[in-house]
Amino acid sequence: MNSLLYIIAVILIIGWAIGVFFTSVGGLIHILLVIAIIALLLGLIRRSTAI
Repeated sequence: MNSLLYIIAVILIIGWAIGVFFTSVGGLIHILLVIAIIALLLGLIRRSTAI
């Protein structure tokens, strides 16, 4: 039972740390997602025109 409480505490602390990180760089995450989608679309367009 003691190890179960330890695991739950670690999971909650990790979740809290992730929440703090994403709220402080939320705008950057959205910009990176947009760049990733554009890169994916450019890769698909280049692959389709190369065939």
